[in-house]
Amino acid sequence: MSRKGIHIEGISKTYGEGNTAVHALKDVSMLVAPGEVVGLIGPSGSGKSTLLKCLGAVIEPTAGRMTLGDEVIYDDGWQVRDLRALRRDKIGFVFQAPYLIPFLDATDNIALLPMLAGVPNAAARARALELLTALDVQHRAEAMPSQLSGGEQQRVSIARGLVNRPPVILADEPTAPLDSERAMAVVRILNDMARKLETAIIVVTHDEKIIPTFKRIYHIRDGVTHEEVGEGRSF
Repeated sequence: MSRKGIHIEGISKTYGEGNTAVHALKDVSMLVAPGEVVGLIGPSGSGKSTLLKCLGAVIEPTAGRMTLGDEVIYDDGWQVRDLRALRRDKIGFVFQAPYLIPFLDATDNIALLPMLAGVPNAAARARALELLTALDVQHRAEAMPSQLSGGEQQRVSIARGLVNRPPVILADEPTAPLDSERAMAVVRILNDMARKLETAIIVVTHDEKIIPTFKRIYHIRDGVTHEEVGEGRSF
């Protein structure tokens, strides 16, 4: 697969019509290259969640164009038939809560997604173990979610987001429940994985601990974004 990250141009989202219309996004553009981690920040109600849902093909924009990898997925209308397969195969999600399946061990929580995409069980589990090793939790491969610490659960969640090697990862407040040390460990992991897998990663955050680590930041307010160069401070 060609790795071209994610590019959105003029994305808008309006809820309702006429006098009751709410313009949640207004002509938003963003480019995140393969191997890059950018921050998306803004106050509550600024449009972050709406933008993330549009990027994740969860809701349909009103207008604009989105290119994922080398494929135009939206151009004033969805250009792909199977949005579920698009989300499964080309978009990785990492949430504030890990949302691990409680009756599957760490390996199977990760391997389930490629299995659903048709990857043979043995190959899917091998891919899961490879990611667990890369994230330094291979010794917890057979542990159930209830047996994992908060930091370990988040690493398994990151591995699940990466397992289908998507061109883009959307991380929604991935460090919110973590202390400073674990939060920085998650940021380090996301940057390492972005470089190794050439994945474009967008991190939505309010976490002031990690904001200085981004080299580029998109601010969003009232549905409008502007870009600034971040500190890119080492972590």
